[in-house]
Amino acid sequence: MLILVGAIIVFASTLGGFMLAGGQPLVLLHLSEFVVIFGVAAGVLVIASPGHVLKEMTHKIQGAVGNKSAGRTDFFDLLKLLYEIFMVGRRQGLIALEEHVMDPQKSAIFQRYPAVLGHPERLQFLCNGLKPVIDGKIKPDQLEELMTAELDAKAAEAEHPVHLLGLVGDSLPGIGIVAAVLGIINTMAAIADGPEVVGERVAAALTGTLLGIFAAYGFVNPLANRIRFNNASDLQLLRCIMQAVAGFAKGLAPLTAVEIARRSLDSSVQPGADEMEAAVKNLGTGK
Repeated sequence: MLILVGAIIVFASTLGGFMLAGGQPLVLLHLSEFVVIFGVAAGVLVIASPGHVLKEMTHKIQGAVGNKSAGRTDFFDLLKLLYEIFMVGRRQGLIALEEHVMDPQKSAIFQRYPAVLGHPERLQFLCNGLKPVIDGKIKPDQLEELMTAELDAKAAEAEHPVHLLGLVGDSLPGIGIVAAVLGIINTMAAIADGPEVVGERVAAALTGTLLGIFAAYGFVNPLANRIRFNNASDLQLLRCIMQAVAGFAKGLAPLTAVEIARRSLDSSVQPGADEMEAAVKNLGTGK
């Protein structure tokens, strides 16, 4: 919602200032400039990136516009889920976790937390972290290193759409200049048609420069930055999983492992200590 509010502010401020100075909005609408600028920008996207990155960028843009970043409720539910999982492992033995981790869709515990169950990346990261704990194939100290490597890979992958949007944002002012130069070429070809025609064509050419700069600094670059914030939120959630699972694997009590993860969170999404303790006291054993 906030991103739409910001877009309205950008449009209203730009057009409002232009109209207050006596400008007419319709003189900014030159289809040829839009075709050149956004057509070239689309071509830059296709040239600069493989198909899977374009697909991921589209997904990230939809998430940014829909404000689908991890919020306080997501973190709170995750911590409660981790506590329940750890309590089953503590009371019934690690082997009891196998039925939950190997098929989380049928797990009574996971079904209580759709924010995790319905998010494949979070679910996979959690289950991949718990499987070595159940199998006992690696030492607890090695588990954290393993999960850190996976987290670093995910962080690098998440930045690809951001870099791609940044490239387009940096290119748009130059693309606007290209559109303006093309407009000036047309103007020179029509210079014999009189000052009125020349003035209209020069105005159209300048609109190309305006449009390129406006799209870059008013929308594309801010959108890339919003996606970067969303990525940071998602990675913080995965890091929360890593710290809790690694702590539990080292022998920490379930509540202590969850508390370490809770304290690592930003204040905007961090549940209070008393709130967390009160919540977990009412949780079942996950049977």
